[in-house]
Amino acid sequence: MNLYKQLLTENDCYKAGRTIVPKGVMVHSTGANNPWVCRYVPGNDALGYNTGGNHWNRAGFSKCVHAFVGKLADGTVGTVQTLPWTMRGWHAGGAANNTHIGFEICEDGLEDSGYFQTVYREAVELTAFLCREYALDPGADGVVICHSEGYKRGVASNHADVMHWFPMHGKTMDDFRADVARALEGEEKVTYEEWKAYMERYRRELAGQEPTMPELVADAAAMGLTDGTRPRDLVTREECAVMARAAAKTPR
Repeated sequence: MNLYKQLLTENDCYKAGRTIVPKGVMVHSTGANNPWVCRYVPGNDALGYNTGGNHWNRAGFSKCVHAFVGKLADGTVGTVQTLPWTMRGWHAGGAANNTHIGFEICEDGLEDSGYFQTVYREAVELTAFLCREYALDPGADGVVICHSEGYKRGVASNHADVMHWFPMHGKTMDDFRADVARALEGEEKVTYEEWKAYMERYRRELAGQEPTMPELVADAAAMGLTDGTRPRDLVTREECAVMARAAAKTPR
């Protein structure tokens, strides 16, 4: 889990200051094609900045969740906590506000498998963290539910999330609960698509790092052995061959 914190202290929900003893976790998704967490929080260098002034950290705002899962400034996926976990959120539109921690997964266009797998795994890890923190059993009845399940139980308003999205990628809430349970047991199963998403995320993180030997990288670039970009990224056999060939042709 990649956890940040930016509490929405100007939101009316935060100012109400009511607390709960968490009895469960409710999973929501935003219902808007915008995967960036900075759509919902003021932001910072790590989260990205909300430049439209439409974030949720405003007085007069009648809803608030405990966290958002989505893209950060660098394009990787993470979680930003927006309320203390034991504060009563305004997320369910029903009695689940009194019992459940609620978080939103930032939707994209719903069809990107790589994005879905990455935010799904982040949501699993967040839920496992919360279950561990508050001694919750994800397999127990009504503990880990989505908004649409909450509606069917009479504890939330009539929303479709997340069952309008998860099945598009072969997932159900039963799968989600099972994955949370496996995460708690330390027996996470990672699919090939999830592994690829993790690898892409890892490569992006490496590519964004500064070189540890900048002078040598600059020398190599001057010699035409490399263009100097992605100095900390992984190298393929093909790239090795190209650099070796260039080195062999370099006058000595």
